[in-house]
Amino acid sequence: MRVLLIGANGYIGRFVADRLLADPAVQLTALGRGDDADVRFDLASGSPGALTRFLDAVHPGVVINCAGAIRGGARELTRHNTVAVATVCEALRRSGCGARLVQIGCSAEYGPSQPGSSTAEDAVPRPGGPYGVSKLAATELVLGSGLDAVVLRVFSPAGPGTPAGSPLGRLAEAMRRAMQSGDGELKLGGLGAQRDFVDVRDVARAVHAASLSAAQGVINIGSGRAVRLRDAAAVLARVAGYGGALHELDAPPGPLRSAIGHPRADSDHAAPVPYPYPDGCGSWQQADVRTARDRLGWRPRINLEESLADIWMEAACRI
Repeated sequence: MRVLLIGANGYIGRFVADRLLADPAVQLTALGRGDDADVRFDLASGSPGALTRFLDAVHPGVVINCAGAIRGGARELTRHNTVAVATVCEALRRSGCGARLVQIGCSAEYGPSQPGSSTAEDAVPRPGGPYGVSKLAATELVLGSGLDAVVLRVFSPAGPGTPAGSPLGRLAEAMRRAMQSGDGELKLGGLGAQRDFVDVRDVARAVHAASLSAAQGVINIGSGRAVRLRDAAAVLARVAGYGGALHELDAPPGPLRSAIGHPRADSDHAAPVPYPYPDGCGSWQQADVRTARDRLGWRPRINLEESLADIWMEAACRI
């Protein structure tokens, strides 16, 4: 099976590449903007015609798109998350390769949900910010393309390689600094949000399964269990061997980026930060993952403690 992987340098893409390379039946070609890609191509600025010619030459059976941006203004997010996907869809429609498309979506497309609920694929998407809007627009382009395509809506990925700027990455870095300086207490803010964490290696398994399946439409990829960030912090402290006390701070006024691991001034008197995530999804997200089980034969295997242990291992190497 010839597979074209777009975005192999990204957080999820790296693990998808590893998973595919371990399958002897897969012939993998990586396309991206970096020098280490097999073929350099910028989806946000490249033409569908140029990509079509490449598809006709390589003739993949599956195209996996892990590329995209998670930060930036609305214009930049639209270029990298929506325009880029429009280029992929147009090129696949023009090409004679007949490839199946596996698109990586995001739970931010759903927006806020009711605490205690599990979000299924038939939920009406109401993204709460430009990132979710740009990803939802990409999903709609894929679903309306007429291609053999599936969109995997990934909830909150965790594990090795977790970006340092993510909530779990910032949490690990704050704990590393506390241990390095010998602080007996760690003051954190914005630990009230609850998210459905899924290990990035399990996400890669889901992508592999989707590549081999005939499933179409949207499929949630998550653990099926929401975890409060303060509980994740307690687990991280245990795996790190941090014996100090964890104290949750009240929220400082101002932007949400000050939520985790940032001190506050004594004059701050705001309520606890309810939404430390910049995803516009409010205080709660939990996936209904029955469709992934039924249509892909996929279940998560790696628990959150193992994911956090791997996050800590990378953070500890910076001591």
